[in-house]
Amino acid sequence: MSAVLDSLPDPLPLAQLPARSQRPWWTGGIAALAWAATGLLTLRVPNQAAGFSDWVYTDEFGIAALAVAALLFLLALAGTRTPARLRTVGPWLIALGVGLGAWELVTAKLAWLPTPFFAPPTALAEVVVDDWRRLGDSTWNSLKLLATGVAWGAATGFVVGVSIGWSRAVGYWVHPLIRFIGPVPASALLPLAFFVFPSSHAAAVFLIALATGFPVAVLTWSGVAGVNRNYYDVARTLGASNTFLVLRVAIPAALPQVFVGLFMGLGAAFSILITAEMMGVKSGLGWYLSWAQGWAAYANMYTALIVMALMCSGLITLLFVLRERVLSWQKGTLKW
Repeated sequence: MSAVLDSLPDPLPLAQLPARSQRPWWTGGIAALAWAATGLLTLRVPNQAAGFSDWVYTDEFGIAALAVAALLFLLALAGTRTPARLRTVGPWLIALGVGLGAWELVTAKLAWLPTPFFAPPTALAEVVVDDWRRLGDSTWNSLKLLATGVAWGAATGFVVGVSIGWSRAVGYWVHPLIRFIGPVPASALLPLAFFVFPSSHAAAVFLIALATGFPVAVLTWSGVAGVNRNYYDVARTLGASNTFLVLRVAIPAALPQVFVGLFMGLGAAFSILITAEMMGVKSGLGWYLSWAQGWAAYANMYTALIVMALMCSGLITLLFVLRERVLSWQKGTLKW
């Protein structure tokens, strides 16, 4: 046996082993090519003039696309040393580069889509640069209005849901009201709310709170009512009071359902927010959208829509992070 082992070649030292980290990130390289093609297309192909003016910020957009291509190329050379999260979105980077290039081609370069209804990406950049103050104020006002309405609705819905799930007497009186009022779309109450409340802002807060509170109340009630009765029996044998049972047994066990209600309520609240701002609120992204439509500023409309999508996606992501933190103690027993 020793003779056989002596005849085997010596293992390579660690420095001579093939380093996996040196393998290029091929997806990143393809993404770099897509962004480079978009940049060269933007810089080299002349624009088709739209009416009496040309598209501005064309050179800046092309240079930015080439800069992104250069960065992706460097990351592609880094191989597996590139952060794993960035490698995960590699196909999306390819799609984004190709999509922006195709968008620029059919609008600014070939003018296949009629103006001013369709604008190139450079027109959206112009809106961000030239109208950032009005767009920023509208975004901030929408966030404040949404946060106020969602906070009131979530708090009220949570208290109502816990009360219904815990107390039969409360459920006897409140449950029929929820079944009667809850399914009515909050947007259907817009005319009544604007008439009853002293200002359009207060009416919008009420409607957003209503849209948020209904799913939170129903799912909180379902979560509290579905808690295993054995948990209560064990706690009572240890001398727990009713307050302890509600705060330390029922509510923690119902929190997954509460967060499901928050996710549903946030989507409904965002829809009501935009509708209320378009109907009567004097500031916000919905108002900005109506203002841009009135002036046929379609590039401003598209920019506002993108900001809306980013804001809603960001809020949902923050809610996911909050759920991960609050329910981290349940990860071993709860399927996400």
